[in-house]
Amino acid sequence: MGRNVYEGLFILDSVRYSREPDVLSQQIQQMIESAGGEVLVSRLWEERRLAYPIKGHRKGAYWLTYFRLDASQLKEVHRASQLNEAIVRFMFVKIDPRLVDTLVQHALGGPPPRSEEPPADTHLSEEFPEVDAISEPDELEEDVEEKSQ
Repeated sequence: MGRNVYEGLFILDSVRYSREPDVLSQQIQQMIESAGGEVLVSRLWEERRLAYPIKGHRKGAYWLTYFRLDASQLKEVHRASQLNEAIVRFMFVKIDPRLVDTLVQHALGGPPPRSEEPPADTHLSEEFPEVDAISEPDELEEDVEEKSQ
């Protein structure tokens, strides 16, 4: 197994975070590094009211981190996150290697490394011509019947 880049989103106990933000951010970094990982970006995303109470918490501090880690070691970070009482919830997502630079730059607050967005005056139908050629429902059913035969 190789080293992958993961996005980790942690919901932290907002009361603990407001009292000791540096301690909690260090704990997250230490969990990743002790598993052999490398933290690329680690920062507060936002503090907000939760949609529903989680373990009695109504508010949470959302902490975003991108890190590189051997796939076999992710279980270790997962377990350490479960054991940390300040972490209310967490989620890890493996990032497509083609998106890593852009996501890390965005998390750092900088511009993406290169712009891949279409110019503002590009119309969706120019990029996807079939969007303007939407058939009526009856025509769609006929197309489906023809293709299935």
